[in-house]
Amino acid sequence: MGVTTVRFQPEVEQGLEAMAQRLQRSKGWLINQAMAEYLERHQREQARWQATLDAVESATQGRVADGEAVHNWLRSWGQTDELPPPKAGE
Repeated sequence: MGVTTVRFQPEVEQGLEAMAQRLQRSKGWLINQAMAEYLERHQREQARWQATLDAVESATQGRVADGEAVHNWLRSWGQTDELPPPKAGE
């Protein structure tokens, strides 16, 4: 496990100390949890952004699903005979 020094504003340090005492955890544990959650969220956002860029590129190249097929698929949601999602060109 690596060691990193972090400088906090006084109010952040006070809040961290109070939370550590309240949860009966170390400040290091709280910081590690917070960073892990932040990095995971950032990775999800990056993946969504890349998916959006890929979708825009596909649409720009004309690879899109037929609007009526999409509407039929959406209307089938929750039905016993739910349709599979339409694919580009269908």
